[in-house]
Amino acid sequence: MTAARPRPQFMTITDAAAERLKTILSGKPGVIGLRLAVKKGGCAGMEYAMTWAETQEKFDEEVEDKGVKVLIEPTAVLYLIGTEMDYKADKMSAQFVFNNPNQKSACGCGESVNLVPAGKERLEAMKG
Repeated sequence: MTAARPRPQFMTITDAAAERLKTILSGKPGVIGLRLAVKKGGCAGMEYAMTWAETQEKFDEEVEDKGVKVLIEPTAVLYLIGTEMDYKADKMSAQFVFNNPNQKSACGCGESVNLVPAGKERLEAMKG
């Protein structure tokens, strides 16, 4: 019997995002990571939704990268394949930013996005 092939990691976290998450999580006892979802809303149609996770749900997709854990709700997985989570801070704001190849457009204020599920080609590429 052959060993199970490791599952590909479909989302990455930059050093800046990992450091910010570590800092925040250090002050939140009982929280195991960040839960990430995609929900309908905003003028472009969809929004990223982030909450703190105290437990891992049965069908959550787990991304562990650079010492932090991000749990992806099952309904968001196809919208987030290939995404890089980053953290940007400047004089006016500090926020997590998602560099998502499945994003087709964003509203002018940057609060919502138009996402499409990852195509068959991207899924096949992940199988390696």
